[in-house]
Amino acid sequence: MAAEYWPKQDPLGKRLQLPGSKEFLQIVGIAKTANYQTLGEPPQPCVYIPLRQNFSDGMILYVRSARNPSTILAAVQSEIHNIDPGLPLEDFRTGTKVIDQALWWSKIDVGLLGVFGLLALGLASVGLYGIMAYSVNQRRREIGVRMAMGAGQGSVSLLVLRQGMAVVLSGVAVGVGLAFLLGRALSRFLYGVSGNDLLSIASASLVLLVVALVACYLPARSASRVDPLVALREG
Repeated sequence: MAAEYWPKQDPLGKRLQLPGSKEFLQIVGIAKTANYQTLGEPPQPCVYIPLRQNFSDGMILYVRSARNPSTILAAVQSEIHNIDPGLPLEDFRTGTKVIDQALWWSKIDVGLLGVFGLLALGLASVGLYGIMAYSVNQRRREIGVRMAMGAGQGSVSLLVLRQGMAVVLSGVAVGVGLAFLLGRALSRFLYGVSGNDLLSIASASLVLLVVALVACYLPARSASRVDPLVALREG
């Protein structure tokens, strides 16, 4: 606001009149453009009115501490009571608690997304296992022929694993690409983490790959234990 209304000038000492007010206020300091109402909002210009120019019987005192803030709350209360024993003190909160309260709904949303994500992971794992098991059952004759011609259990397991993990790797690659694209769009709703956090994306991809590997390994192990004579007879 200072740059817009007083370009290339020193705004200190200038006077302004706020909408709905009849009195002029004197500028005594410049504050950074910052978040004012919520953590996820775009920074906006704000006007802070000094107490001497706009008296109020209630105010908030911010105390900066080099140590753990919770250890100095008692000392702050004691100093305030020394200044005015009759001054009521209604609320004491650390900055961490204030941020946690501001993020309460966001944490609830993230928790619900986490639950639904685990359910989706479970359903995807069961589905992948079912598809692989069905594929192995449909190819019992083929697997029997391979083993009758000398294919070992390891090569059969590797064949089934390779086919299953090829689908999984394709899905993970597409998912990572979409995560980077959506991360940019959702970055303004995040706090303390970037929209394209490599560690989070890598961790999620690793979990998916491990779960998929287990889901593919069980049918692969079953396929490697097929009796060639039984498979050929059934086919």
